[in-house]
Amino acid sequence: MAYLTLKNINKIYPNGYHAVHNFNLDIDKGEFIVFVGPSGCGKSTTLRMIAGLEDISNGDFLINGNRANEWGPRQREVAMVFQSYALYPQMTVFDNIAFGLTLQGVDEEVIEEKVKHTAEILGLTDYLDRLPRALSGGQRQRVAIGRAIIRKVGVFLMDEPLSNLDAKQRVTMRSEIAQIHKSTGATTIYVTHDQTEAMTLADRIVVMKDGYVQQIGTPYELYYNPVNVFVAGFIGEPPMNFIRGTVQGGTLGFGDNVLALDKKLGNKVKDYEGKEIIFGFRPEHIELGKADGAYQLETVVELTEMLGDNTNVYITAGEDKAILKVDPHDTPEIDEKITFSIPVENVYLFDGETEMVIK
Repeated sequence: MAYLTLKNINKIYPNGYHAVHNFNLDIDKGEFIVFVGPSGCGKSTTLRMIAGLEDISNGDFLINGNRANEWGPRQREVAMVFQSYALYPQMTVFDNIAFGLTLQGVDEEVIEEKVKHTAEILGLTDYLDRLPRALSGGQRQRVAIGRAIIRKVGVFLMDEPLSNLDAKQRVTMRSEIAQIHKSTGATTIYVTHDQTEAMTLADRIVVMKDGYVQQIGTPYELYYNPVNVFVAGFIGEPPMNFIRGTVQGGTLGFGDNVLALDKKLGNKVKDYEGKEIIFGFRPEHIELGKADGAYQLETVVELTEMLGDNTNVYITAGEDKAILKVDPHDTPEIDEKITFSIPVENVYLFDGETEMVIK
């Protein structure tokens, strides 16, 4: 296991494109870190700089306290799992998993023992003689992971390893990756654009946008204490609802509903008079009907989506829209007028100009 430090890491390409800005992060031994964000946010570029596949433009990258900017991938003792699996099609599963050890000149008996042990962990024992083309997508991904974990390295790097799998396979592989991390205890950095993967796998999540780190924290911290509108809207499914408006008389409008902001801001509400504020609430943090002390809103049901354990209810109030997550047994009818309540503690307010949370 290794601990890593990234200090003011930047990536600037020869054409002047600044892909990563002042990235700072300390990663503990054995920690599972997930980089998450939309395409082009710099998460894979950062991972490739850690792997030694991209040069660091400026900043310091340390492995176990030693500056490693100029080290090659082999010196860094990292193992990487790629999105495309990168298996050798002419080699059997056994030979693909053993490839790294074979290059190192490890004794054949040791290789055989380690490959069999790794295959047992990954459920690949019955497939060792097969070629990759005879495997499913999930099985190929397990082979790629096996090739990485068979080597005793300090850091495992995974670049969107599940993006080529279908929904059911992704759920299965997520649990398998979690079990592998638990059994190996290796420091792991995992890149994904899927916030569900991030929330279910990570000890800590790094949320990125446009090359900048937006927030670093545990899944709980990001979900319940987002620092800005981007993080609040990116983490959670369905995403947080946002009502934008200018504060007038200490209130904000949502269709014909009047939201009294002093319930949340108290005396500070006067500081925002005439300014834009963003009122946020999560789809699941509501109650159908009226509740004492809560924000109460009347809306019209536009659409419902039955998802089994819950129903997504799409609502309109004038030109404003939002999504509510309700018990399927309480699903309202389309075009029905409904009242729902948002407890004050479940409301988030953001500055309309900076989009940062208002404490």
